[in-house]
Amino acid sequence: METQITSFEDLEAYKACREFRIYACTVVVKSLNQQKEFELAKQLKDSARSTTANIAEGYGRFHHLDNAKFCSNARGSLYEALEHIITASDEGFTTEQNLSTSREYFEKSVKLLNGYINYLYRSANKSKNQSAPQSC
Repeated sequence: METQITSFEDLEAYKACREFRIYACTVVVKSLNQQKEFELAKQLKDSARSTTANIAEGYGRFHHLDNAKFCSNARGSLYEALEHIITASDEGFTTEQNLSTSREYFEKSVKLLNGYINYLYRSANKSKNQSAPQSC
């Protein structure tokens, strides 16, 4: 049975990115020394928050290609957030376990987001082909 999508919150890609964001912002950011690593913490929070915000904004555009572009931005923000976590790990500000868990959330998020982006492009092409004039 297929679940009906009535909101961006119903999207599996959104749900996965939300889990990533929550983990990054509540576990990894809290592991950073807020006084010394304020800028890294801020960059991580901003990029993690951007993942779900871009999915929501794209969904609200009601156009497959616009939505795909925003989802592409969300994917870029996922990569950026992971890089900030790698940096935090490399510099000894968070644990290897936090990095490992972040990678798990990241992999799931990217996989679902890529699938959703592919669906949006297929849907756009299908709509374009259906609206093309028919030859005699």
